[in-house]
Amino acid sequence: MTSNRPSIPSIATLGLSSPKASEDIAWLGWNDPDHTTLLWCLAAASDQDLALNTLMRMAGNLADDGAELTARLCEDEALRVRFFALLGGSTLLGDHLAAHPETWQELTKPLPEEHEMFQQMLGSVGAHVADFAELESVEDDPASKDLTTPGTYRASVTGSEAVSALRDAYRTLMLRIAAHDLAGSYFARKGQSEPQPKLLFSTVTGALSRLADAALTAALAVAVAEVYGPYPTDPTENADDKTSGSHSATEMTQTTTQTAARTAAGTGPGARKNTAKKATPVDARLAVIAMGKCGAQELNYISDVDVIFVAEPASNKATRLAAEFSRIGSAAFFEVDPNLRPEGKSGALVRTLDSHISYYRRWAETWEFQALLKARAQTGYLPLGRRYEDAIRPMVWTASERDSFVEDVQAMRRRVLANVPKDMRNRELKLGTGGMRDVEFAVQLLQLVHGRSDERLRVLSTVEALDALKNAGYIGREDSWQLIEAYEFLRLLEHRLQLQRFRRTHTMPADDDTEALRWLARAAGFDAHGAKSSYDLMVNHLRKVRLRISELHSRLFYRPLLDAVASMSAEELRLSPAAAKLQLSALGYRHPGRAFDHLTKLASGSSRKARIQSILLPGLMEWLGETADPDAGLLNYRKLSDAAFDRAWFLRMLRDEGIVGKRLMSILGNSPYTAELIINSPDTMKLLSDGANGPKFLDTNPQQVSKSLVNSSKRHADPDKAVAVARSLRRVELARIAAADQLGFMPVERVCRELSLIWDAVLEAAIRAEVRASLREMDREEPPARIAVIGMGRLGGQELGFGSDADVLMVAEPAEGEDETEAMAWAKKIVDKLRARLAKPSGDPPLEVDLGLRPEGRSGAVVRSISSYRRYYSQWGEAWEIQALLRANVVAGDPEVGAEFIEMINDFRYPASGISDATIREIRRIKARVDNERLPRGADRNTHTKLGRGGLTDVEWTVQLLIMMHGSEHHELRTPSTLDALDALRDCAILSAKEVTQLREAWLMATNARNALVLVRGKRVDQLPQPGNHLAQVAGVAGWAPEENQEFLEAYLKATRHARRVVDQVFWGEPDSYEYE
Repeated sequence: MTSNRPSIPSIATLGLSSPKASEDIAWLGWNDPDHTTLLWCLAAASDQDLALNTLMRMAGNLADDGAELTARLCEDEALRVRFFALLGGSTLLGDHLAAHPETWQELTKPLPEEHEMFQQMLGSVGAHVADFAELESVEDDPASKDLTTPGTYRASVTGSEAVSALRDAYRTLMLRIAAHDLAGSYFARKGQSEPQPKLLFSTVTGALSRLADAALTAALAVAVAEVYGPYPTDPTENADDKTSGSHSATEMTQTTTQTAARTAAGTGPGARKNTAKKATPVDARLAVIAMGKCGAQELNYISDVDVIFVAEPASNKATRLAAEFSRIGSAAFFEVDPNLRPEGKSGALVRTLDSHISYYRRWAETWEFQALLKARAQTGYLPLGRRYEDAIRPMVWTASERDSFVEDVQAMRRRVLANVPKDMRNRELKLGTGGMRDVEFAVQLLQLVHGRSDERLRVLSTVEALDALKNAGYIGREDSWQLIEAYEFLRLLEHRLQLQRFRRTHTMPADDDTEALRWLARAAGFDAHGAKSSYDLMVNHLRKVRLRISELHSRLFYRPLLDAVASMSAEELRLSPAAAKLQLSALGYRHPGRAFDHLTKLASGSSRKARIQSILLPGLMEWLGETADPDAGLLNYRKLSDAAFDRAWFLRMLRDEGIVGKRLMSILGNSPYTAELIINSPDTMKLLSDGANGPKFLDTNPQQVSKSLVNSSKRHADPDKAVAVARSLRRVELARIAAADQLGFMPVERVCRELSLIWDAVLEAAIRAEVRASLREMDREEPPARIAVIGMGRLGGQELGFGSDADVLMVAEPAEGEDETEAMAWAKKIVDKLRARLAKPSGDPPLEVDLGLRPEGRSGAVVRSISSYRRYYSQWGEAWEIQALLRANVVAGDPEVGAEFIEMINDFRYPASGISDATIREIRRIKARVDNERLPRGADRNTHTKLGRGGLTDVEWTVQLLIMMHGSEHHELRTPSTLDALDALRDCAILSAKEVTQLREAWLMATNARNALVLVRGKRVDQLPQPGNHLAQVAGVAGWAPEENQEFLEAYLKATRHARRVVDQVFWGEPDSYEYE
């Protein structure tokens, strides 16, 4: 008959290697089938031998040799899991259990609550609420009689006994937290029915931070007793004392308090002789400000606790109090480090609030404000601590306005990484590449930059900040989730490493230390799967996490090449492709393999050019790393190098004029449009150098360029060649204007004006070329008709953007003695040829001449005489056509014919009687139709630069309606320029200065954004992209740092929202609304 009783696993099966293991299990009485569950749970411990050894020491110190413990372990699964997870996971806490074996019962309890931590820590030293000396303007200290809150207390016990009592109470509470934490990543297949709840990262770090708060509050109580005398313990002295907290504390707290009191009174073992001195009232109010991870309430198991002290007054006793506090805390719990205080180690240990404020206003460096992000009033006299928070935080959130702020933060990160030995960078969880500090620095940078205007980001912990950044749209949801997951995993490994030996460490075991790796993997919850061991799975996951952090982090916090890369020769680059690709990834290259190929091609060979490239590349790539798309930038640089291969000055200029390289990389990595122009015309790169008066691209006179373009094309009889010359010169001019715009040297108004002038010159050159060719073909000296080109829309207002078409009207007047029909037919032929020749495909931005605004639209004649135009507008001209004439301006062709046309249309666009209400209603009706029908499907009305709310159309239609209404009376309004008209509307008091400012800012913002879209996309695009890489690229070209793309978007939305409010009131006649605040 087969028995159903479980078989006893062997020592080897249990994973035990100690020669005494079998004997120990027999001594415990576990070598029978009734205790098999306990044996399987022992086998699931991270270190089975350590767990068994600790268990034996415990049982030997228990009165019943562990019989009660064994019984409870058999019946209570939660206790069983916590117990074995703790014994195998922490040597020091196991030692604490062995020294205090009765504390195993603490493992049956839930996670300690905050009030319980304070009661046990304060009760361990017999603390009572401190009595303060009378001072003016004193707020109540938050210390409570039931010992459940931070504040200022006075202990009944001092000296080494106090330190010992604090240490034991602290470790007992730590025991409970660690047991619950470790249990969540422990599972015994044959000794456990279901996994224990896995504690959230925030739950663990929050509990550890609250424990630190309670522990340091108790340390301060002992410090008060050391400086001012312990709490009096003579029953006759305090029989009526109403501040005693012993009556409301837990039973354990009462017992500990009584023992501490006897010790302080000199009746207990080891009592100090000097504790019987009479206590004096506390005359210094000391607030303890927690910094770093403790301040952010995301503390580790073993960590320095950084603090700053604020006191009123900052007396000698206050300084003694702070020094005793630091000494006691460091002896009992963890190192208490006050070196983040003003002036560091050389500064005063204690300062008044006014002294702190004065220092931070005048002397503090950027890193100090970064550190203050985590500042939190922790304990002591908290009213003073709260005032410190209120005074300091506004300075923290304006720190990003300091000069070179971002560079300072990046320099700090570089210094941290430089202090880590290269062979340790992959083992360092905190400071190494792809480590915790990468995440923390990036998050803090974003908080400081954006938090000055967005209070949602003003949170303390790293994980909360990532969540806030995600919710506010500063980083993508997927990026945020991945960073949080990666960061919490690194912190989990850090916690397990620290618990093992109870040492402050962030260093992974060496790759060949398989035993240590296996222990860590088991403690972190990894289990073998198939052919993969637990530590293989952990190491692979860690590698992926590091790479993920490096990839995500590089998009936010660009780092230059490491010194090793900067000194590489071309040969070394070829010899270490893996290292180069890793560093390219760290610089923000999303395709490091491709980037490495480009580098190899550029620096390959033994030629002089290859050697120069290998010298230039590290610096150039550092600048590329600051652009929105380093991958595209490097590809463009390779193309440009190939195009300029036969130009000796190319590499020489990059080598000798560093500013050229910096400007060039900014263009190549941010703007495909400008990059393509420069690649097609490499000589334009010379304009990036500095002349006597600054950048050479600003020295150019646009009018002179226009004349040169027309004159150069005039040298060619063939119109195709003439237009080709015009195209070539236009290409150079577009590259010049785009570079000046992108690099922030040319305001948007000037950009638009110079783009318009170059279009005017192209049209002038093209029409002259067609007329010359036609006259030569007809063998005539004079043309049958004189032709003028009338610019409309943004061309007429000299407000063209990079992607704008040329909206024009063509006007022709027969020459004297010419047949009108034949003359107009000839003019039509000239216009048709001009449009066809300009529209021919080429590698340059298109030259599209749009006649869509002519009378009768596409079905109308492409060219008309002045009388024909007059007849049409007087008999059939609609309101929108008259409105379009407001921006008409002569841009090319015969100036006299153009002037006559402008004079003729003035009667229509500026009628002496103004416009009727019916016309106003018609304009509004058409605008409503445009708003509803012209917006592309799927477009976002809030971020469409042309047709969106408060965008270009809104502003321009509002201005044009006002010109039609008031142009007859105010001649200052008779201008085709939107910006000039806005100034005139303000000067004529038709709009207020505020309204004009809001409309102007929105128009400029939308125009700048629209231009940036073209420079990034290479074609006309009106819709701003969603937050992410594309928006970062647009923001970079529009004059913002790529990582500030969310700020760019918010500024755009704010400007257009304010403009829309004016449009609603002025154009639509609606009452004011709070919708656009």
